[in-house]
Amino acid sequence: MAATMTAPLLSMQAISKSFGGVPALIEASLEVMPAEVMALVGQNGAGTSTMIKIINGAYVRDSGSIAFNGQPWTAGSPQQAQRAGISTIFQEINLIGYRSVAENIFLGREPRRAFGLLDWAKMNADSAALLARFDVRVDVREPLERFSTAIQQMVAIARAVSFDARLVIMDEPTSSLDEAEVAVLLRTIRQLKADGVAVIFVSHKLDELYAVCDRVTIMRDGRTVAVSPMAEMSKLQLVAAMLGRDLAEVKKKGATAFEEGTGNIGGELLSARNISIGHKVHDVSLDIRRGEIVGLAGLLGSGRTETARAIFAADQKSGGTITFDGKPVDFREPAEAIAAGMGYCSEDRKSQGIVPGMSVAENMTLALMPALTRSGTLDEAKQREIVERFIKKIGIKCSGPNQKIRELSGGNQQKVLLARWLCMNPKLLILDEPTRGIDVGAKAEIQGLIRQLASDGLGVLMISSELEEIVEGADRVFVLREGRTVAELDREHITESGVMHAMAHGHDTDSQGHEGASPRV
Repeated sequence: MAATMTAPLLSMQAISKSFGGVPALIEASLEVMPAEVMALVGQNGAGTSTMIKIINGAYVRDSGSIAFNGQPWTAGSPQQAQRAGISTIFQEINLIGYRSVAENIFLGREPRRAFGLLDWAKMNADSAALLARFDVRVDVREPLERFSTAIQQMVAIARAVSFDARLVIMDEPTSSLDEAEVAVLLRTIRQLKADGVAVIFVSHKLDELYAVCDRVTIMRDGRTVAVSPMAEMSKLQLVAAMLGRDLAEVKKKGATAFEEGTGNIGGELLSARNISIGHKVHDVSLDIRRGEIVGLAGLLGSGRTETARAIFAADQKSGGTITFDGKPVDFREPAEAIAAGMGYCSEDRKSQGIVPGMSVAENMTLALMPALTRSGTLDEAKQREIVERFIKKIGIKCSGPNQKIRELSGGNQQKVLLARWLCMNPKLLILDEPTRGIDVGAKAEIQGLIRQLASDGLGVLMISSELEEIVEGADRVFVLREGRTVAELDREHITESGVMHAMAHGHDTDSQGHEGASPRV
């Protein structure tokens, strides 16, 4: 029996789920109407991921009821959920790199000709047509691994949509996309809605939720704590509900947890001049003082990450000079930068940061391992003392030093990576998207920690795609555009409009946000 337009397409009531006696969901609820875009939000550990996995059949609920399309329903597996009309897109891309784009889209349901032979022509044509809906035009016969992470994410989205789904679940689908690709995705969500498809949209980026969602369901500590039309809930109300904090407190502290600087900024720590890196970076100059948070802003492709990697010697610069701690340096590899007093947290926590199969202790002391080893023997007592000290110092939530890091939330994984460098007593910490993909609660903790580290005298170079984070967190901002430094803004003149104008117009913005002058660098 088909659902009427007034009845929910999906109704989940009093859903409970425990793991090893620890409750992950406690009588949680979620309702999604036909052709509705529903935001599902909460901190890490709030229960949103568990709800999604119960919907798509990865987990089985302990109690409660589910109805889909007007009928009592339980998914025995993700494949069964797909056949029933529910497709899920996860933050981590689960595709096969060596297979072609077309093969990935139609994996497990390839079109066939007579005698069971694959119909390659149809599969390639259908794949190209499907991707064209997302403004993606690539050779679908090429292996997926040859394309960028953003293209791979769009292929995952295209695969999910191709199942003729009644309900599409998107779990942080924009984490690897640039602004243009995000715009395409949001446009696609609106098209799905117009075609009668419902969407559950999970994102930590509030602007995206307000751009496309009709209603929001907020979860906290395994419970559903609020359901509201999106237009009737402000961002601050949303954040307050997610955190379980008073609205007045959130208003007082602002959009981020960065507090005003202490003014305890010392002398120059790092000076990079006229840095060039292949064809991507042509002329970048910046400097960082002790106890200062310097923001590095720019659109995707502006050269932010490339510059950071060159400073840390993860990539070799092709031109320019670097002075660090009063001395000219030309590091050949990261080990030399680390020995000099630099630390670097990359933007891709999963593939370039943590080692999933290793423990919290092993991940935290990875860079410190040579200092903890004598004649090939690890000083386990010293390692344990350091790890326990930093778990307590920066509030890492884990069962103990031996817990596998893959079992931690994204925010706690990021804290372990910060601790990896802090236990080295660095002078400069380079943070590339330090709060990407983590919930607002963990984000606030990390932002507060960054400010405290700067107050203690550590120099920080922070790259962030979130303008609020740059504007509220940085003492100075250097703006990059097309591989060049185009503006420097001091604390007094750091505004969203000033940063955006520099991104768009480059040398038309000077160090005080005024138009018509060259930047001070």
